[in-house]
Amino acid sequence: MAPPPVAADVDPIPDAPPGEAAAPSRPSARRLPLTPLVCALLLALAASVPVAVGVGAAGVPFDAAMGYLWAGVSGGSIAPDEVSAYTIVWELRLPRALLAAVVGAGLAAVGVALQAMVRNALADPFVLGISSGAAVGANAVLIFGAFASLGVWALSGAAFVSALAAMGLVYAVARSAQGMTPLRLVLTGTAMYYGFSAITTLMVFAAERGEAARSAMMWLMGSLSGATWATLPIATAALAGALAYLALSARRLNALAMGDETAAALGVDAERFRRALFLLTALVTGALVAVSGAIGFVGLMVPHAARMLVGADHRRVLAVAPVAGAVLLVWVDVASRTVLAPVELPVGVLTAVIGVPCFLLLMRRRGYTFGAA
Repeated sequence: MAPPPVAADVDPIPDAPPGEAAAPSRPSARRLPLTPLVCALLLALAASVPVAVGVGAAGVPFDAAMGYLWAGVSGGSIAPDEVSAYTIVWELRLPRALLAAVVGAGLAAVGVALQAMVRNALADPFVLGISSGAAVGANAVLIFGAFASLGVWALSGAAFVSALAAMGLVYAVARSAQGMTPLRLVLTGTAMYYGFSAITTLMVFAAERGEAARSAMMWLMGSLSGATWATLPIATAALAGALAYLALSARRLNALAMGDETAAALGVDAERFRRALFLLTALVTGALVAVSGAIGFVGLMVPHAARMLVGADHRRVLAVAPVAGAVLLVWVDVASRTVLAPVELPVGVLTAVIGVPCFLLLMRRRGYTFGAA
């Protein structure tokens, strides 16, 4: 059973009506200045992507990789004998690094929204059962060759469609005469997660080809090996839409995290806003999982780390968490490609290896309360 909801220590006060002063918020302890922190993270991201492009198991020297990257950006020419190395850098490594940044940012942003939506500190992008639902469609392609008519879009298309079906099922079950409460949503999502996971496990056991089962397990544990230029636009559009909506809704997220009664007192229709957040997070999670598989812990840990650094106000958290998630996943993907090269590790395994000890340390940090800073 999911843990009881934990209310966040946030500034829930929306813009005050004309002539009235907004109630002061309780200050968060030891908050870092927001602008320098965001600038530092953006610089780290700008430096991380080229480094990620320059390293790998293919044996392309770093300086040569930077030359190919510049040639691709500037439209320069390369020698005929360098086409193979250029293809590795421009067609494989660069879209993979960019997709890692997009997926990391998206998972972190969705994690922030979900933790406010269900008022539960342990919520992450997979708590709704959407990721396990997407896995059913993806495994149908990898193991049984379903949706072959979609060609290169078969895997991501099937994963996204099954994610939408899972979203509809979770919504239908979680909805009641009293509305869609946080507890019902968490319990329904958790139950659906285990149900869909059981289906995918049966599909893997039913696979006749060992390589198909291996590919399915790799996808279930998260992998960016299928990144191409064609997969970037959809994931990027989903991220951009989510960030825009959440930025405009930061004050309502503050109110919602304090509880439905408090939100209503502040003029926020909690039921309606929660439905909108459910639809947004489900669509974005489905789009991201469709191109990267199930990558855990990013959406759980990064929001807590952001609150620890800048406080629990969602205006500040949403400025930090997506960039931090992008930097984290870029480097995790680099490690997945290089630690045991030429064997590639699942990205989700490394995020768990990093996330578990960080999560335990965070729990033991004196003065830290989940959902607050």
